[in-house]
Order: sequence, then structure tokens, then C-alpha cells
Amino acid sequence: MTYEFLSPEWLVAATEIRNAAGDLGDAPVEVIMNLTVTDVPFGPDTLEAHLNSASGPLAIEYEHHANAHLSITIDWSTAKALLIDGNPQAAMGAFLNGKIKVEGDMSKLIALQNTPPSPRAQVLLLELRALTA
Repeated sequence: MTYEFLSPEWLVAATEIRNAAGDLGDAPVEVIMNLTVTDVPFGPDTLEAHLNSASGPLAIEYEHHANAHLSITIDWSTAKALLIDGNPQAAMGAFLNGKIKVEGDMSKLIALQNTPPSPRAQVLLLELRALTA
């Protein structure tokens, strides 16, 4: 079964995948990143979430985190292209066109972009792609 990226059903399934993976070790970059996702095709037009690798592998949860290193405002289709499709070109074009706004510690974002995922993390990404509509 597939779900819309960031929908409540997707988030539950993504969390189950992450939890089933067990201990993946520490994330190569410790970052807490708040996301404000616009143009969401379901529910409210704007969604607030955060990515967190401070306590292990990267996890995504709804709502902003009080201790985030940085905040990003991004439209839904670009977030999906970047996080699920692994298409950094989509993000670069959106950033240059002002569709992505970043506030806070840019060094964390750059470090995250420049660190390739581990082989086990790549397997998890494939599983996330398979459940994403």
C-alpha cells in the first residue's frame, strides 16, 4: 500500500520502517531541522514537522522542535523530490527561485547534504520510496 508523502498514514508507516530497522548507530550528522511544508495536497495547506538525527538515525515527526538547529520553508513537491526521490537538483532550482527559505545553522544543512547515507540507510530509503505515492 502507498500513501501521500507526509500524510498521517505515511508518517505512521515511515516510523514503523525506522523502528523495525533496529539500531542503525549514530547518524553521521547531528541535526534537528524544523520544516514548514507549503502547498500540501491533503489536509491543511501548510504542515509543520521536524527532522531529527540527534538521537540516532534521521526521524521525521509532526510539529516544530523547540531546539532546532535550523528551519526550512519548502513546498511539498520539492520536499518530496529531495527527501524521497533523492533529487538535489530540484532543491537547488527551488532554492535559487526563492521556493526554499533557510534560517539558522546552514553548516548543519551543508554537512547533511555532503554526507552520503550508509548502506543500511539506503535500504530504508528504498522502503520509504516504495510506500510513497
